[in-house]
Amino acid sequence: MELRDLPSVDELARGSADPLAVDAARIVLAAARAQIRAGSDPGDLTAALAMELARARRPVLRRVLNATGVVVHTNLGRAPLPASAVERMVAVGRGYSNLEYDLGDGSRGSRQDHVTAILQRLTGAEAAIVVNNNAGAMLLALAALAEGREVVVSRGELIEIGDGFRIPDVLRRSGATLVEVGTTNRTRAADYEQAVRPETALLLRVHQSNFRVVGFTEQPALQELAAVARRAELPLLDDLGSGAFVEIADEPTPRASLAGGADLVCFSGDKLLGGPQAGIVVGRADLVDRLRRHPLHRALRIDKLSLAALEGTLLLYLEPERALREVPVLRMLHEATAAVRARAERLAAAVGGEVEETVARMGGGALPLAELPSFACAVEETLAAALRDHEPPVVGIVRDGRLLLDCRTLADDELEEVAAAVRACR
Repeated sequence: MELRDLPSVDELARGSADPLAVDAARIVLAAARAQIRAGSDPGDLTAALAMELARARRPVLRRVLNATGVVVHTNLGRAPLPASAVERMVAVGRGYSNLEYDLGDGSRGSRQDHVTAILQRLTGAEAAIVVNNNAGAMLLALAALAEGREVVVSRGELIEIGDGFRIPDVLRRSGATLVEVGTTNRTRAADYEQAVRPETALLLRVHQSNFRVVGFTEQPALQELAAVARRAELPLLDDLGSGAFVEIADEPTPRASLAGGADLVCFSGDKLLGGPQAGIVVGRADLVDRLRRHPLHRALRIDKLSLAALEGTLLLYLEPERALREVPVLRMLHEATAAVRARAERLAAAVGGEVEETVARMGGGALPLAELPSFACAVEETLAAALRDHEPPVVGIVRDGRLLLDCRTLADDELEEVAAAVRACR
């Protein structure tokens, strides 16, 4: 075929009733011209048009089967939601809701009221506020409590979080001035005490959730730092990063942080908590009220669907044993290795793969040193790209010339989908 043999856009699109056909025809013809100039045959243009129309209508944000072994995978949407949280989103999203309406007296209400009481119960806090994510929670807290003043933080806690955002940058954007104390590996309570001046607004502790410094190290205990804050009559803000409501390795809980002397604690909703994206701040009522009244609160507020999912997730934690069963993140973290191995064996038998012992990880910037014993189904490395292009996509880990499909992050009811994908891609 030569360039002059190509149909016009209208001619190619004429056979389709799809309103996107003209735009799709332009794309197909542009590709055909490039192929002809490169010396190749563009093939069946009608079929190419159909494929382009299908591609145009396929959602870009799609469900993915996570076979990486990373439980809270930042690139794959972090925590999968509990079924009850999804049900709450559907119930609230399909119609109207009492998002900011008091059904008791028929007056305007606050979206914060829907989760405040349960967060108080779960953490022991006097008050709580929820925004769109934990970076937003930190920004709001610093802006409301320290704008134009100084915040004292250890050099060893000036971390970089996801996508290149750094704690010093958040501090600057809040209008606060950063005062670094100690060294990268050693900071003492006395360092904070010596840095306090009339311009100091608060002390900040940032949990080293996504890295560890080992060896010649020292950090003050939370209680020591709280004592410094009390003597200086300053609030202590403790950024936990992930945040957990049940004991998971050495990850601190908001309740323990408040009990240890923190005045405010902020953490994420979509990591170890296993809920939707959210930034949660709990602590002293007077400080939380300052956050509520700050103009940034509206800009950072949580939306109704995330709020519904958060409430649905938090309700599970009223019964910790139920949370361990129904919150996917907790279930994956605590599942017996024998059950993971049995799942890998079933998948391997279904696709002709091999069972391989491996190590899964928490992910999401939490518990960086923790390793979870796991088992994977190993298949040909060449399947990796095709599986990513499958519907639904399957994402595994390429290692030592093979594609590992880690079964700690695959549920029982997903195995047949993965097996069907592997068979289809061979």
